[in-house]
Amino acid sequence: MGKRRIILDTNVLYAGLYSSEGASYQILRAIERGQIRIILSTTLLFEYEDILNRKKLELGLSEKQIEAVLDNLCRLSDHQKVYYLWRPFLKDPNDDHILEVAVASQTETIVTHNIKDFNGIDKFGIKAITPKQLLKEIK
Repeated sequence: MGKRRIILDTNVLYAGLYSSEGASYQILRAIERGQIRIILSTTLLFEYEDILNRKKLELGLSEKQIEAVLDNLCRLSDHQKVYYLWRPFLKDPNDDHILEVAVASQTETIVTHNIKDFNGIDKFGIKAITPKQLLKEIK
């Protein structure tokens, strides 16, 4: 079986960088070790950049460190262009771009702390799971 392909919601990236004690951090480590492959779109990468820069004091990261994190994520990911929009579909329109990259890349799993925000995505053959659930599945 190949590497597990996922879409990484921004809240999981933030949580993994904020604390080294939780499942989100373990997901980031699994990405770094090559056990998990993330799928990125330009929009999702810009969202990562925006959140990390806005929260850099909380995270204790410099702009240079944030740039290094983003560069590593790009290096460790598959890039997906999105040519169509499924909007609006989700309760929070800010999450629709995550669904779009999942559909475009045929990635079956979105990893998020906000499962409720992705209700109904099973129509697309996609499921939303927590970082803890993903860790159980890959072990």
